[in-house]
Amino acid sequence: MGAPIYLALDFPDWNTTNQFLLKHNLTGIPVKVGMELFYREGPALIEKLKKNDHSIFLDLKLHDIPTTVKHAMRNLAQLEVDMVNVHALGGGEMVQAAKQGLMEGNVHHHTKLLAVTILTSMDQANMVQDLRLPGSLASNVIHLAKAAQQNGADGVVCSVYEANAVKDACGSSFLTVTPGIRLANAQGDDQKRIATPEYAKQHGSSVIVVGRTVTQAASPKEAYEQIKGEWKNGND
Repeated sequence: MGAPIYLALDFPDWNTTNQFLLKHNLTGIPVKVGMELFYREGPALIEKLKKNDHSIFLDLKLHDIPTTVKHAMRNLAQLEVDMVNVHALGGGEMVQAAKQGLMEGNVHHHTKLLAVTILTSMDQANMVQDLRLPGSLASNVIHLAKAAQQNGADGVVCSVYEANAVKDACGSSFLTVTPGIRLANAQGDDQKRIATPEYAKQHGSSVIVVGRTVTQAASPKEAYEQIKGEWKNGND
């Protein structure tokens, strides 16, 4: 895999997805598969993407009682994707069960377990009003990251703005996967804590996830290459 830039395949079905990837010469790039597409196509979709050399982040955000999550992860482990995730708000026992399920499901493949902290569609006001969590958004993200790490997670999904703090709290090898990445001239849409690829690289992101800034661009291939260039510039 080259640059750790995952394209969110936010399409309704496999045919639409495949046509987009082929038309814009994006076969083989890392991709994120979310609920909409996976629930429509199922595990067969993952096998099709793997045959086309795509690295895969399976973004299902499991959140249930520990036993259910463990059994679900045991099944998902057999798909041998790069990364899967759960909601950190499910608690340490649930994260631990998810890790155990992954290990039991496939002892030979090292799928990384991520824990979603606070969704990038939320800001401080939403977090206080809707979740009733005390303290700052950043402090809650760090707390959830540390708890997830202690229970076996390999990294977290967070916004760019907490990535450095998570690295400081959990170590440089702890993955920080950051959605909400936009080119400078793109709209933010429904995500509130957004940033450019260059900013993400400079502020602690291990992996970035891009979506509409590529899929809705006039030239998706050109937009993806621009993101790769900006990510590379983040080294400067």
